[in-house]
Amino acid sequence: MSIGQDVGSWRELGRHTSTSVVLAGGVLVGAITIYVAASLLPTAIQDIGGRPLYAWTMTAFLVAEVVATMVVGQALFRFGGKGSYLIGFGVFAAGSVLCAVSPSMPVLLVGRGTQGLGAGLLTGLGFALIHSALPPRLWSRGSALISAMFGVGNFAGPALGGFSAQFGSWRSAFVVIAVVAAALAVFVPRALPRGERPAQAPPVPVVSLSLIVGATGAVSMAGILSGTLAMAGFIALGLVLVAAFLVTEKRATASVLPGSVYRPGSRLRWIYLTIMVLASGVSVETFLPLFGQRLGGLPPAAAGFFAAALSLGWSVSQLVSASARETRRLVLAGPACLAAGFAVLGLLQTEQPPLPLVLAWLPVLFFGGMGIGIAMPHLSVAAMTSAPEGEGGKAAAGIATVLTMSTAFGAAVAGLLVNLGGPSVLTSARWLLFGFAAISALGLLTARRAA
Repeated sequence: MSIGQDVGSWRELGRHTSTSVVLAGGVLVGAITIYVAASLLPTAIQDIGGRPLYAWTMTAFLVAEVVATMVVGQALFRFGGKGSYLIGFGVFAAGSVLCAVSPSMPVLLVGRGTQGLGAGLLTGLGFALIHSALPPRLWSRGSALISAMFGVGNFAGPALGGFSAQFGSWRSAFVVIAVVAAALAVFVPRALPRGERPAQAPPVPVVSLSLIVGATGAVSMAGILSGTLAMAGFIALGLVLVAAFLVTEKRATASVLPGSVYRPGSRLRWIYLTIMVLASGVSVETFLPLFGQRLGGLPPAAAGFFAAALSLGWSVSQLVSASARETRRLVLAGPACLAAGFAVLGLLQTEQPPLPLVLAWLPVLFFGGMGIGIAMPHLSVAAMTSAPEGEGGKAAAGIATVLTMSTAFGAAVAGLLVNLGGPSVLTSARWLLFGFAAISALGLLTARRAA
């Protein structure tokens, strides 16, 4: 991430089209699935029942996804890049088909967990194999392309899920993504290079894995509870388990993240922390349609664009900023833009705002999303290049673990902040936006150490 670094060109990345399609497509199907489920599950429970288990559909997916991202190294050693990708697409497609044919909510939960395993493996492989499947000069553009898929998923997911639910065929959405996964698998044999297996099998970090799964489960539980004290208690439990995870990782010979993260003066730890801060901010998207409808008086379809505005800023700016050679300023500006966007949006919240004021939310959200996009690809490259020799692949795979953990924690914190606002939507909006403005501002401190 040095000044004047040669980052290659999009045309050069185009010479690796099959590789790019597989790496980005694997991340995209997982990202789409999150938003597909959120938009069509209310319709699904009218068909198959299981309302009390509704919230567990996301918990099952997130926990399984975190587990899968943490065993990417094992998969690469045993099956290589091609075999691991075929397994990832196969597991994901099987889970999607199981969701499509589910006769009851318990079966749907099994399908969602299976989807999560496939999605986590595909996401972890996407970041891990940038390191071996693309030349170093293209890592920045490859990282930008892959990371942008999370934003693209926020467009395609609600559209697919909403369209399917609208026409009374929620099962067809799962069939579509299963077919897409199968189609992407066709590219795998010619997309990935030979010899991408690690020299030796990385040991399975059983204790670390158990602690991080427990932490993810606790935080996911917090996100589906209605009581503030109960939510805070599960978040506290999650934080305790994360602390135990870090202590275990530091002492263990078999660790999830590269050992250099825990060494004095490590730059990699600050890179991961900055990624966590930026990625957690995406959790605000969940509640933006609610604010658009309840405060802005917008119809549901129009209110959905407010969540999309943040993702659009993220996706577009990632693709543009990947060309930058001087990246330090972008990494520092990322948390600043995100914090400023949330803070300004919080100030704009008011009861029954006029339409021009509501429309002003869109550029503010786009600006905030840009903060994620201008920094994320360069942080991904920095993670790969900052690790000592032999740990680059593990550092790249660690990005996926950090991202999935950030999603779970961010969602729970967002739910807690909204609940703190009580019955008032305006107060909830201010709690959420100012709260995440403060969290994003913490990224200014970590980014200075990461840049």
